[in-house]
Amino acid sequence: MLFNSIDFAVFLPVVFILYWFFCQKNLKLQNLLIVVASYVFYGWWDWRFLSLIIFSTIVDYSIGVALSKGGSHKKRKLLLWVSILVNLGFLGFFKYYNFFLDNLITAFTFFGTELQASSLKIILPVGISFYTFQTLSYTIDVYREKLTPTKNFIAFSAFVSFFPQLVAGPIERATNLLPQFYTKRKFEYSKAVDGLRQILWGMFKKVVIADNCAEFANEFFNNHTEYGGSGLLLGALFFTFQIYGDFSGYSDIAIGTSRLFGFDLKQNFAFPYFSRDIAEFWRRWHISLSTWFRDYLYIPLGGSKGGTAMKVRNTFIIFIVSGFWHGSNWTFIVWGALNAIYFLPLLLAKKNRSNIGAVAEGRFLPSIKDIINIGSTFLLTVLAWVFFRADSVNHAIEYLIGIFSKSLFSIPEFENRTHAIEVLILIGFLLLIEWLGRESQYGIEKLGLHWNRNIRMAFYLGIVCLIFLFIGKEQEFIYFQF
Repeated sequence: MLFNSIDFAVFLPVVFILYWFFCQKNLKLQNLLIVVASYVFYGWWDWRFLSLIIFSTIVDYSIGVALSKGGSHKKRKLLLWVSILVNLGFLGFFKYYNFFLDNLITAFTFFGTELQASSLKIILPVGISFYTFQTLSYTIDVYREKLTPTKNFIAFSAFVSFFPQLVAGPIERATNLLPQFYTKRKFEYSKAVDGLRQILWGMFKKVVIADNCAEFANEFFNNHTEYGGSGLLLGALFFTFQIYGDFSGYSDIAIGTSRLFGFDLKQNFAFPYFSRDIAEFWRRWHISLSTWFRDYLYIPLGGSKGGTAMKVRNTFIIFIVSGFWHGSNWTFIVWGALNAIYFLPLLLAKKNRSNIGAVAEGRFLPSIKDIINIGSTFLLTVLAWVFFRADSVNHAIEYLIGIFSKSLFSIPEFENRTHAIEVLILIGFLLLIEWLGRESQYGIEKLGLHWNRNIRMAFYLGIVCLIFLFIGKEQEFIYFQF
């Protein structure tokens, strides 16, 4: 079920009414309703894959209970490995089986041996990468004794399957989200209104920015040999804002929807395109995933505490694994490695934490230095996104070569240029609003709160009008495929 669908527009109010008007006085009933609603939400896509979520829930719940009983270090470690192997085993089979098989066949063919094997027609379950990492974090934290294992199966099931963030995050930690299922929740008007504001802004980013940008990004990437450098650069820019509007828009809708039900999810995007270096970009982009890899992979490997060789090794591991998490294609691995190359000079020079706070904090205009740093970081990011979007590594290389051709400084020729200009103006509006709200959790969180009520309502109504006037052709959320 898509957030930007009629189905969800009916589903959400029905669940909201049942939750607050019929289940408010009974916490267990509220949690049970969330489980049922989440299974309906997920099963709307393909009910068969509900068995994976249920099985993962039972396995990690049982392992958590077993870990709570103590036992030897060897036994506890064995339980942890069972959880890791079961979860990553499912993820590996559904997401990477054909990738490894195809590359194995290619390798044998290269050395002159024909390997007889055929790929399987495997459907990738939506959201499997997200809920797998969410349940894994629970087991690991219980093993590390950072979290008391729950014996409330309904609450744990609700934590695993919580529908607002089930299929595309944010990847919540059990330490933050699970305790919220133990606490009696009361309806808070201000919290619900704040949630609706964030949903509104998320919808704008998705259906106006992302879906319109997708039209042009697809055209340029699918027909890259027909366009000059300026057109290809424009296509890369459109994809840059497509993926941001798509994924951060989903996160905004998920977080806002959660607030309607009394839950607080962590911020997943913190205005990453205003970053002054790549290290800052990765602290602001898909925060729930980057911090997951930091806490459960990078730090256990030694982080940045060792010598230069260890720092280089760990940096490449975390970025390449992060790239591979996104999909079973060499393009994602190259994209991850490229970001590691971007990041390494900052790490080795110990400047990777030079920019922590918001840019131009407390000021309207950035400094010249900030503008140069933001511009250069944005350009590096745009070039890296080419690998993320391309169908193959060769496709990406051809695309980049095309950008840096003699036609880079020519006026791009393509159809629907008038609509493209409209989309660029809408991107400008997005950047302006997000710049004004860059010290908040999302673009319009605090913008206009102190305005006259009529002016504030007119502003929100204006965003609604933009959504209806410039809604793009419906596109599936990009991160559903991951």
